[in-house]
Amino acid sequence: MYDQIRGDTLLAIFYGGVTVMAMMASCYLLLRRANAIAPEITPPICLRRLTGVFFAFIALNNVWYMQIIFLESSDDIKMTDLIGGLLESVTLAPLAIAILFAMLQDRRRPLWPIAVMTAPAALGMVACVASRSDALYPMIYAYALPVTIGLIIYMVREVRRYGHWLHDNYADLEHKEVWQSFVVLVIILLLFVIYEFTNEGLAYVYVMVAVYVVLICYLLWRVETLSALAVQKVSESDNLKTSRPHDLHALLQKHCIDTQLYLQYDLTILQLAKAIGTNRFYLSQYFSSLDMNYNAYINDLRINHFISLYHKAVGAQCSFTAQQLALESGYRSYNTFRDAFKRKTGLTVTAWMKAAERE
Repeated sequence: MYDQIRGDTLLAIFYGGVTVMAMMASCYLLLRRANAIAPEITPPICLRRLTGVFFAFIALNNVWYMQIIFLESSDDIKMTDLIGGLLESVTLAPLAIAILFAMLQDRRRPLWPIAVMTAPAALGMVACVASRSDALYPMIYAYALPVTIGLIIYMVREVRRYGHWLHDNYADLEHKEVWQSFVVLVIILLLFVIYEFTNEGLAYVYVMVAVYVVLICYLLWRVETLSALAVQKVSESDNLKTSRPHDLHALLQKHCIDTQLYLQYDLTILQLAKAIGTNRFYLSQYFSSLDMNYNAYINDLRINHFISLYHKAVGAQCSFTAQQLALESGYRSYNTFRDAFKRKTGLTVTAWMKAAERE
């Protein structure tokens, strides 16, 4: 493979392009505070910094590997490849895992397990560099495969828990959910694993370069469009408030339904609990007793409000659009409203409106 790579001008151009792209993305995330892709969103600062550093190391690793194209000695090429593998194992691998952790904002996850997971592979690469041999590669791959599978299993579980946390605490999930991102990143990770296990032919090198381009573009978009969420902690004084679950029906009617507080965009369960004079634990228990979560409760109120507005508009023979009524019902995104409406009614908005016209 190295004989094919040596002197490949087109590959050098691609490597150089990806390097410049990664460095520009890194500088943008680390030095620019404003959000250019989605100005209305404030992304998590920790995720932004981790991703910026990740991009910087992609650029540095590419610069290191580019010299293979110009080297003549096979020993020099092999040593460059070994050192490059060591650099990847101590920079890109742990940073990629840390980025996955940072996307889940329900709690701060410890980072020491990342060091534990990646240390054996890094030590193996150190031994390879010291011995100037890739004889340990099969053992490193044999270790990396179950670790990767275990990480995927762990992240599937954590992403599910994160989804439940979002539904229990936020009325609007737009720019908050991450399971789609996790699926995309897992696919990219698997492509990396396939490349590392095969590592044959010039085509695989081009595939790796293409994967880097997709990874940079996708992570940049993900960082810019993911809202920073506050972990809602409850102080000891919150637990001492006197309202109990059996009082909450009347309190919600008075302070949420009658005042139409549910129309407030991105209303959280903690804000609602403070408004009715209780804490979020009691409120969460109340919603559970109704066999629903906070997100479903607020969306039910908003959809009922939409239905009420629809009938009023039809009765008054006013012109309107479903998007306009959804906005007046507390939804900033029509797609969010459309999905919630179908979950509640079993019909699309268009189908429901046609059925309502026939009644």
